[in-house]
Amino acid sequence: MELNVNGQAMQLPEIASDPAMPLLWALRDGLNLTGTKFGCGVAACGACTVHVDGQAARSCVTPLGACRGKAITTIEGLATDKDHPHALQLAWLAEQVPQCGYCQSGMLMAAAALLAKNRNPSDADIDAAMTNLCRCGTYPRVRAAIRQAAKGMRK
Repeated sequence: MELNVNGQAMQLPEIASDPAMPLLWALRDGLNLTGTKFGCGVAACGACTVHVDGQAARSCVTPLGACRGKAITTIEGLATDKDHPHALQLAWLAEQVPQCGYCQSGMLMAAAALLAKNRNPSDADIDAAMTNLCRCGTYPRVRAAIRQAAKGMRK
């Protein structure tokens, strides 16, 4: 099976090509893209959030078969290149969002999906889009970073 991941056609090894396999495991175990994290396995925490055709998706419950012919973006593909981080990644650092860091790739992907649709989100918009869980409780810093990135992206 072939997937379009981070703008590249990638061939999955046979061990990771069962259409019922969660996308998360195909990415991590089949393609060695380990930035997407396993958290709960039931789509509750958001640590596994990626984009499927530009929409935030919980990869732990997204079957691989549902991704055929769709563009998948993982945290590894969020920035245009190593020298040009995404505005959210810069804002995350500026606002000192990460503590333990485990939820951060999923948080960034959920925030990027929000800003792709809405470059001027209200706090209510941010709260509605950011359903990811953070054990460290960095939600106020997440909101501030999203507002900062949105402002930079509007310029």
